[in-house]
Amino acid sequence: MKTLRLSFVCCFGLMLMLGLGSTPALLAAETPAIVGNWEGTLDPGGQPKKKIVVHVSADQDGTLTGTIDFPDQQTSGIQLTVITYKAGALHFESTGLPGSYDGTMSKEKSQITGTLTQGATPLTLVLKKTP
Repeated sequence: MKTLRLSFVCCFGLMLMLGLGSTPALLAAETPAIVGNWEGTLDPGGQPKKKIVVHVSADQDGTLTGTIDFPDQQTSGIQLTVITYKAGALHFESTGLPGSYDGTMSKEKSQITGTLTQGATPLTLVLKKTP
């Protein structure tokens, strides 16, 4: 009886260890809502509208990185030199633009409304998350 009880305890302990060992995804931090691809259209007034695509990713340590594309101008992969996202507020900068963007994410986490500033000209830019 003692052997049977010991075997049960050992098997149960092994099952617990295996179960906990197979759930690292549950222990990892959630992916920030900002990670993904975002598209918008910039309307610079007297010039043609420009489609913009922003790609945001997160490194394992949580550091955000990203690039920006202007498909209408056949320009892609412009590196974002600064990117922060905190409490629904997105800020990014790029020396390749040169300019910066400040926006606020919607409650549904599907849209960011903000202002893109290039030089001294602020322009409204709404970015929508793409699948």
